[in-house]
Amino acid sequence: MAEDQLRIGFIGAGRMATALAAGFTSAAIATAEQMIASDVWPEGRDRLAAETGARVTESNAEVLDQADVVFLAVKPQTMPDVVAEIADQVEARHLIISIAAGIPLQTLSSALGIQTRLVRVMPNTPCLVGESASAFALGGAASEADGQLVQKLLSAVGIAFSVPEPLLDAVTGLSGSGPAYVYLMIEALSDGGVRMGLPRDTATQLAAQTLLGAAKMVLETGEHPGALKDAVTSPGGTTIAGLHALEAGGFRGTVINAVEAATRRSAELGQR
Repeated sequence: MAEDQLRIGFIGAGRMATALAAGFTSAAIATAEQMIASDVWPEGRDRLAAETGARVTESNAEVLDQADVVFLAVKPQTMPDVVAEIADQVEARHLIISIAAGIPLQTLSSALGIQTRLVRVMPNTPCLVGESASAFALGGAASEADGQLVQKLLSAVGIAFSVPEPLLDAVTGLSGSGPAYVYLMIEALSDGGVRMGLPRDTATQLAAQTLLGAAKMVLETGEHPGALKDAVTSPGGTTIAGLHALEAGGFRGTVINAVEAATRRSAELGQR
């Protein structure tokens, strides 16, 4: 589908939908006039319209009527009611993309029909600043072209990878929950700076910028994180002293355990 013909809809006008819509317009993938979003909450509709210029409505049926690519951007507990409502309106032309955590493709397919072109996406909240780390899995009826379109759409707000659906739980444990781990690290670094005498605002900005810079080094140099670590670790210096303290506290194992715990919890929620 040519970009000037691409019509994108959102059922749910929350912050993730707003971020995606803003990313699509910024990347010139779609104009505001090519997008429409529905939500029962006026606040959500008003915010999305104000921040993206897209059209908004209370009606999910209107979104399906006017869009070909439809994001299901509602909370997981709301999804059963939404798919039951729209099931009779989904047509062959629709590509349905779910960003609801823990809802398997099989559940969506059972509700919407096995012929429905479905994609399940696990984004994360840095989508709000155009730096999302996303993964997606195609449903049985989705085509290779559908996958290429989803890749392009998600790349407008960060990076995206196609994975088999069973691996989406691991994606949830790593990048889906990962921002919270990073925020905790920033807070802890800031606390350390304050303990050593730095003002709180200075310590927090230094901590956040340090993580941002280190992440860019990994992504832009392509070097292994271990090699980058070694490059700033002088014999008998300050960094190796700090690293020793982290290892003595079980830092590496604790982070691995966090990803594992979140992955297992995601799988449990999906089974429900």
